[in-house]
Formats: sequence, C-alpha cells, structure tokens
Amino acid sequence: MWCRKRIDIAWSDLAAGLAGVIFRFQREPLEHAIEKAWTNSDRAVVSCLSVRSGWDLWLGELDLPKGSEVLMSAMTIPDMADIAMGHGLVPVPLDLDPVTAVPTPETLRQAITPKSRLVLIAHLFGSRADLNPHIELAHERGLLFAEDCAQAYVGPQFVGHSQADASLFSFGTIKTNTALGGGVLHLRDADLCQQLKDRQAQYPSQSRTHYARRLLKYSGLKFLSLYPLFALFTRICRLAGIDHGALLNRSVRGFAGTPDIERFRFQPSVPLLALIARRLQRPDRKHIEQQREKGERLNRQICSVSKCPGHKALSHHYWVFPVITDLPRELISYLHQQGFDATQGESMRIVKRPDDSPAREPIASQQLLDQMVYVPMYPQLTDKAVDRLAEVLLQFFADHSPNPSMAPPMPEEARLQEAKEA
Repeated sequence: MWCRKRIDIAWSDLAAGLAGVIFRFQREPLEHAIEKAWTNSDRAVVSCLSVRSGWDLWLGELDLPKGSEVLMSAMTIPDMADIAMGHGLVPVPLDLDPVTAVPTPETLRQAITPKSRLVLIAHLFGSRADLNPHIELAHERGLLFAEDCAQAYVGPQFVGHSQADASLFSFGTIKTNTALGGGVLHLRDADLCQQLKDRQAQYPSQSRTHYARRLLKYSGLKFLSLYPLFALFTRICRLAGIDHGALLNRSVRGFAGTPDIERFRFQPSVPLLALIARRLQRPDRKHIEQQREKGERLNRQICSVSKCPGHKALSHHYWVFPVITDLPRELISYLHQQGFDATQGESMRIVKRPDDSPAREPIASQQLLDQMVYVPMYPQLTDKAVDRLAEVLLQFFADHSPNPSMAPPMPEEARLQEAKEA
C-alpha cells in the first residue's frame, strides 16, 4: 500500500533535531543563520513558531481598524481566517480560478471596498502563480499585500515576490523540507519587522521537551509510512474498525485543540530554529526535482480526464496532487482496493462571504474542495507506481464517468482567456 503522503525529512535531519534538543545552542546566531540562508532576499526576515503565528504577529503589529476587510484566497486553512477575525477584521473570500489556483485580478478588483485594507493570496498545491497584477492592483488601491507561500516552498532560492509586503513560508509537518514546525516571514518594512521581533520576544518559548516529543512522534510516523509497514497498519486499522485516514489526519495536525488564538503566541524553541537553519542551508533539491518529475509524469497521463489545479500557473512542483472527480468517496475506495491510499483531506476550508460584500460567492472554490482527492505523490513513489496509479485513475474514470469532470467551472475571464489561447 502506497501511503498518501510521506514526511519530507531524512533520518539524519531527525537525528540533528534530537541533538539540538540535547545541546544548548544560542537563539540569536540561529536566527541570523536563517536570515542569511535566503540569499536572494532583500527584505527583512523573522522566524516564528508557524505561519499562523507569523500571521497573528503581523496583524497584531499592523493594528488595522476594527471591521477592516482582509481579502483572501477563498480556500485556506481555517486558522488564517479565524486569526484575522480574532484581530477584529473581516475575512472576504476571493474565488479561485482552478487553472492557476489563485483568484483572477478581476475577482480581486470586484471585492475591493472602502473598508478593504489587506490582501492575502495563497500559492496552492505546489503551484506558483504570477501575482504581479494582483500586487499592482492592491498597491494602486492602497492595500497591503501578503502571499502565503507555505505550499510553494522549493528551497531558499525562492523568496517570494519582492513587492509583496509580506511573504509567508512554512516548515510545518507535511511541508517540503519540513523542520516539523516553524515559519518564516519576509517583510518589506524592516522597521516593522524589528517591531515583530520585539513583540515575539515577549512570548514564552516552545519547550525543548515539546519539540523532542514531536521529533520522536514523526520519526515513528516516517517509519510507519514505509510501503510494507503502511499496508500492515491499514489492515490492522480495518480489523479494529478504526478509520486510518482520520487517525492520520489527527496525527499530523499542527495545532489541534481549542481555537484559542493564544496557542500561536509562542517563540519557536531553539532546537526548532536549529533544524530550520539546517534545512535552509542543506535544501534537498534532488527530492524537490524528483517530486516535480513524478507530478508531471502523472499529470501527462491523466490530464484528459482530470487536470491538476494550478496546471497553468507559472510553475508547479506538485507538493500534493489533487485529482478532480464527481465521485470522491468512490474514488478513494477504489484506489485503496488497488493499493493506493488517498484522502479528501480535512485541513482546508472555504471562507464565508459576508452578506454585504460585493465579492463573488466562492462557488468554484467550494466545488473544487468538494471534488478533490489527494493521491500519493512524493519522490519515493517509483515510476512504475506512478504509471500504475495513472492506469487505475484512467480505469476509474472510464468505468464511472462517461463525461469526466475536467475541473470546476472557471471564472468568466479565465474561460475567455482559455478560448483565446485555443
């Protein structure tokens, strides 16, 4: 059984993380090492416990007027919208164009009102979109612009858009080159960045013990993801009447528990900073390239029945590979029978549109979320397995979808653009 996702960290990195728990490194040199590792960045850098923590930290320092609107990608993790609301702000969804996996500039333009203050657009699924038009529009209207690069990281050579007011990067559990936690913000305003650092310095620090437990826990999950062991694990769960998918989703959740915003307000532990620095200084570019090649290999074979969201973005390294189908539960069951674990995921939600907002209802985003099935995609997946996965998917669509769902409806301007290109 091929598991749905493997944790992207080597045993040597896990060992280095545990060594960091034992040895007493100093915080300041590690923070400086993280800043220096982003060689192409001309912006200020601050390291945080997570992207959520950095987002909360930035919003807290911006201190926008209560009731201000944050225009954000309609599909996101719930915490990002919840944190904005925790600061008295109003999240407004920007419906996604499935071919680029970001809102179109026209979608952004339509959503702007006198109460709008900030735009947050996420690069999703491993794709990286052209945000130049979005940033220009936001700045023309006097809005701040942030990009969420958590799913688009491909090494420290990618530092985000230089004109973005903030670019957010994640080293969370299931992210590329993970450190099992941590986030890094790149900010245009160096003075504001220093204020963020000063504010964060007042937070308590994540304990070494807590981080050590994470390292041990995910060492076990990494071992469990090996092909024969994962098959045994799923079999045992089935015999015990346990939903292995739900169990795994709970296991890799970064911030389980109550929605209290205070859970994000911790400094990253020194061992976590040490592992982030190591991962930045030794990026596994071979694995990243292999991931992209595997994704392209699968996409070429199944694009006639299901196009990966973001397939027309500037680039795509297939951090995850969502297959689009009208029958997600049936596809998951069929894949499992054929030896491939799959899931619809539980981490993403659609931001609710305020009743008085001129923004479009996020219909395409909701349909995309409802139809996505994440299939296995990682460097350890053999070419033979990728080809077999393609065969299984093609057979499923042939058997179940006489008129296969190619993608959710595209916004009108995207349809017109595709018609021109055709």
